[in-house]
Amino acid sequence: MSKQGKNQAGKGGGMSHPGRIPGEKPKEFKKTLWRLLGYLKPRKYQLIFVTIAAVFSTLFNVVSPKFLGDATTSIFTSVKSGTGIDFTFLGRLVLLLIGLYVLSALFSYLQQYIMAGVSQKTTAELRKEVNDKLTKLPLRYYDQHPHGDVLSRVINDIDNINNSLQQALSQMITSVISIIGTIIMMLIISPMLTLVVFITFPLSALVIRYIASFSQKHFVKQQKELGHLNGHIEETFSGHQVVKAFGREESAIESFDEMNERLYESGWKAQFISGIMMPLMTFVGNLGFVFVSIGGGILVLNGSIRIGDVQAFIQYSQQLSQPMAQAAGIANMIQTALASAERIFAVLDEEEERQETPAPVDLQRLTGNIMFEHVRFGYEQEKPIIKDFNLDVKSGQTIAIVGPTGAGKTTIINLLMKFYEIDSGQIKVDGKSLAELSREQVRSLFAMVLQDTWLFSGTIRENIAYGRDDATEEEIIRASKSAFADEFIRTMPDGYDTQLGEDAANISQGQRQLITIARAILADPKILILDEATSSVDTRTEMNIQRAMNRLMKGRTSFVIAHRLSTIRDADVILVMNEGDIIEKGSHDELISKNGFYADLYKSQFAADVG
Repeated sequence: MSKQGKNQAGKGGGMSHPGRIPGEKPKEFKKTLWRLLGYLKPRKYQLIFVTIAAVFSTLFNVVSPKFLGDATTSIFTSVKSGTGIDFTFLGRLVLLLIGLYVLSALFSYLQQYIMAGVSQKTTAELRKEVNDKLTKLPLRYYDQHPHGDVLSRVINDIDNINNSLQQALSQMITSVISIIGTIIMMLIISPMLTLVVFITFPLSALVIRYIASFSQKHFVKQQKELGHLNGHIEETFSGHQVVKAFGREESAIESFDEMNERLYESGWKAQFISGIMMPLMTFVGNLGFVFVSIGGGILVLNGSIRIGDVQAFIQYSQQLSQPMAQAAGIANMIQTALASAERIFAVLDEEEERQETPAPVDLQRLTGNIMFEHVRFGYEQEKPIIKDFNLDVKSGQTIAIVGPTGAGKTTIINLLMKFYEIDSGQIKVDGKSLAELSREQVRSLFAMVLQDTWLFSGTIRENIAYGRDDATEEEIIRASKSAFADEFIRTMPDGYDTQLGEDAANISQGQRQLITIARAILADPKILILDEATSSVDTRTEMNIQRAMNRLMKGRTSFVIAHRLSTIRDADVILVMNEGDIIEKGSHDELISKNGFYADLYKSQFAADVG
């Protein structure tokens, strides 16, 4: 339905909305981080187990350098004293170390396995929440946002969050525990050498904070440019025939190259600046390594520490620099995730369509009398398109709406379907105001056949049955015959089970239109809306469809938006609209006899057809 609404909104309204640029407002990163972490709350027990597994995995890695240091001290003491090497002691240490490494690998595997499930389930819920949100957003939102940008948020941004949750969160837990455990072991071995290492900590913190804040704006711009590029690609490839027909390939390539260059620049800057963290952290870590080596050597000579403990301490200082360097990489991923999360939350925070309660009305008893009373509407309130629209339609009448582009024809249909809320006035069905009925109740009264066909990937049978879930095979075939679609469907390789590809490209435009008409016939609506429904078929097929439409419209209130006036000569009432107002009203013969706007329009079309 949203696509139909989008197609409609682009016609007949003369609307113009400035697109809102994603990422243009200042961001509240702390708020976004806490909100993102809130999605992990339902899986807190899994995260507790992940933390426990990380504790054990890291603990075994933390204690192993101490045992290796004991082995070094044992060998050094044995050689220095001239006694034989204690192979029994060394053998026990080797077995112990092997056991520790095996257990460490096992807990690390469990940690990654559970964390993968946590991240996938979390992003699956987030993806579902975004999808549900998109179905609740008003059509105004889709008018203001390019399709490519919406797709980028749903796909790319959520994928970024998923990767960051799975990698960054797991590494963060491991890094924190590794840092704490390493510091404890360093304090046990030598508080003085630990103090030497701590001298480099403030420098590391400054590096991370400065680089992260500087690169964040480039990550936000990177996501914004990616949305723009996706929008251009989606637009270009969906309209590739038009691009080729007008020879605009070079122009499309130039536009792509410009957007791609901007994405490259912002992505390069973001990755380069954040990538500086790792070598800077390594440099800071090496400074600590130098200080520890010099200080440790002095303490060994003084007899204040064993040589094996110095070796262990050097390993610990290296182990400490590794999680610190990992923190730099984690900061990179977190920045990407936050930039994406902000764009996702911007969608989730959009104002939804007003929640409505179904009115206690028996829709089956409604006959289709429709009344417009002083209706006023504008896509932008300061620029009304419909100013003071009044119309009384009796049940079973066929109302044709004609007029130049931008006259407000499709806008009237949008208001009838409650795609948009009117600014003032009332629209009534059998005396019931549309404001009292829910959107679902209103739209269940209508069936639409649009100039722009919409078919989804599936069988022809499924596309026709889209109009009614409980339709039987006989009803589907009857509707297809009424729409003169049965004959061509049976010539397809698999008949009604023929699979339609993307955009139904494996059948002709006319055949697509016939299927949408069969869908409308099957829906058996109270009110029918036809938006130039025969514009994409040949003359003979148009005649067949017109006969089918006459049978379908019999006894039903019907609104027909037409550009070819020859198709509406039999309409009960023809409304001639211009700039949101009805300027002429009557039957075909009455309007011709008035020799006004309609007559001029009809004569010009007739002359063109004869020509």
